[in-house]
Amino acid sequence: MLGVLYAAVGAFTFALNNVTMRRGVITGSVLQGMALTVPIGGLSFFVMTIALGALHDLVVFPMVALTWLACQGVVHFVIGRYCNYRSNQLMGVNLTAPVVQLQVPFAMILAVVLLHEIFTVLQAIGSALMLGGSFITQGNAGKRKKVSAFIPRVPSQEAALKPKRFEPRVFSGYIFGLGAAMCYGSSPLMARQAFLNAPGSSTVAGGCLAYAAATLFFLLMLLKPDSWADVRSMKPGNLPWFLSSAILVAISQAFVYASLAVAPLMVVTPILQLSLVFRLFLSQLINRDHEVMNAAVLFGAFTAVLGSILVSLRTEDLTTFLGFMPLAGFLNYQLAGH
Repeated sequence: MLGVLYAAVGAFTFALNNVTMRRGVITGSVLQGMALTVPIGGLSFFVMTIALGALHDLVVFPMVALTWLACQGVVHFVIGRYCNYRSNQLMGVNLTAPVVQLQVPFAMILAVVLLHEIFTVLQAIGSALMLGGSFITQGNAGKRKKVSAFIPRVPSQEAALKPKRFEPRVFSGYIFGLGAAMCYGSSPLMARQAFLNAPGSSTVAGGCLAYAAATLFFLLMLLKPDSWADVRSMKPGNLPWFLSSAILVAISQAFVYASLAVAPLMVVTPILQLSLVFRLFLSQLINRDHEVMNAAVLFGAFTAVLGSILVSLRTEDLTTFLGFMPLAGFLNYQLAGH
């Protein structure tokens, strides 16, 4: 029960992190947000490493494991995060979240191809639902009520004071969202390879090393004069949103680690998918004027959540829960893997 609670809090704080970051990049830049989230995330993991007494594990990782951790840190915390924030900036959290959620089937494809893990009919159905949900959310994103060309539109004082309606840039936002999904989907396999080469090592210490590599890589990016000038031009009003996002993402990762420490992965993973639902409601609460919300977005988001839950469930658990065991053979049929 404690693991379920930790996972739910992790999903909520991760959703809130995305919403607060979205608010910051409305008038700020992605680099400004990352300038806070990446170093603060690394500092948070360093503190957790000390608190858990795993400081000595930082020096026991072999070079092969360090290389995998460094790649995982750069891919997930820098490239993936940049794509995620950029997609949020271009088309909002509501449209971005189902696209980024495709990281789950993408990770499974890599696991099947590279690690020869099993891929069943149930996981194929879940992946199809996630992909369908992602496309459904984009279906009516650009549609707006048209005003007749024969009716002159006279701007009123009330209309002038009303905030401009958010117009998503769906194509470019979708490209960055897919980039984030690929980065987030591939990074767990890199982490897995790292710990396979360093059995018994602390996962928190590994996360600290991954964040250290990500921070160093991001600092190299800031050597470009334009990049550093961009960060220094941060508006005071955006600082609280970026800072909140940095703290929330660290809290979220801490709760995910805590949930995995006391509950099985098959219990934690489906609950973490609720972050997509949380994002819908939080974005309406905080960023109502800067998001797309319609029936297609809601239906697509819930379809993607259902798909991600099916992907992460064991067939035996689902058929036992439904009380329909004859279906188990079909759903558990292996399409790939050994």
